[in-house]
Amino acid sequence: MPVVAPTVPKPAPSPASFAAVARPLTPTEQSAMVGVSWHEGCPVPLDGLRRLNVTFHRPDGTAATGALVVRAEAVDALSTALRGLWDAGYPIERMEPIERFHGDDDASMAANNTSAFNCRTIAHSAKLSQHAYGLAVDVNPLWNPWVRGGEGATRVAPPTGAPWADRSRTDPGVLHGGDAAVSAFSAVGWRWGGAWQSTKDYQHFSRSGG
Repeated sequence: MPVVAPTVPKPAPSPASFAAVARPLTPTEQSAMVGVSWHEGCPVPLDGLRRLNVTFHRPDGTAATGALVVRAEAVDALSTALRGLWDAGYPIERMEPIERFHGDDDASMAANNTSAFNCRTIAHSAKLSQHAYGLAVDVNPLWNPWVRGGEGATRVAPPTGAPWADRSRTDPGVLHGGDAAVSAFSAVGWRWGGAWQSTKDYQHFSRSGG
């Protein structure tokens, strides 16, 4: 009897053009967030959040679809900014909701994961982050770390992002003031943490300065 080779499924084709599609969170997605990235008392109810499925360029030149959780009112502005990144060919390594990392911002940063909503405080503070309002996104956080101490870089988060504290680097994915990616966010009124004075949060964009 002839041996029939198993059928190997073809990989899904890379998306050929930009798309950003927002929808309400499913009950399963909401359940996964409770006690992880969202809890009672958070400033935005779960039904005020949206899952934004968006295409992006990978560093290897292929395209993929990722997901961000954002406030409903932020969908249009963020979609426009992300289209700007797509048009500029700006690469993003991965884009998954923070639940993939059990709500652990440090783990998400170390994985160079671009993410948005997370009901948490600003590091070393009791003040809620703009991520808790669904009005912020961290882009390629390993390549664009949070830095305290200017050129001396007394502290870097994530610690493995220390090589990228040197902002003279011009690797694809490294953000600089005035480049196409930063300009795409500025055009929709979102501020860049790389322009802050006391610390530099090169990964961070938010509708307000927090």
